[in-house]
Amino acid sequence: MLLLSAGLFAQTNFSGTWALNESKSNFGDSQFRMASSAIVATQDAKVLTVETTRPGMDGQEMKSTAKYNLDGTPSENPGFGNSVRKSTTKWSADKSALTIASTMTFDMGGEARTITTSETWKLSEGGKVLLVENVMPGFEGGAEMKTTAGYDKK
Repeated sequence: MLLLSAGLFAQTNFSGTWALNESKSNFGDSQFRMASSAIVATQDAKVLTVETTRPGMDGQEMKSTAKYNLDGTPSENPGFGNSVRKSTTKWSADKSALTIASTMTFDMGGEARTITTSETWKLSEGGKVLLVENVMPGFEGGAEMKTTAGYDKK
């Protein structure tokens, strides 16, 4: 019985190579898309490593790598420019979804600005689809932005 209940609450493993599927995504009316075109995730019991590919402003691909501690202790990864993105993770009660809460402080015109974001990872369609739900504050007092990016497993 103990083995059965331990298996029921094992954390989801998001490892895989994932490609953005626009038809499984919901970007709302947001013109500011942060969705990666591809994700390569590797995960062990302690760390989720995420390699992302996204289009850059100049049309070239931009690649980045971030590592997140899965025990809820803070992680630090490069942000925009010289900023640092500080993140903590939290599993849902049933260990099926992982929320990554992040803050990043950067300089904007000589003024320090802090952005707080949240993304929740979960699998659907029997593990064949990764859904990443993002919540970001609105710009200059606007409404917060919520998007969902859907990725097919390759």
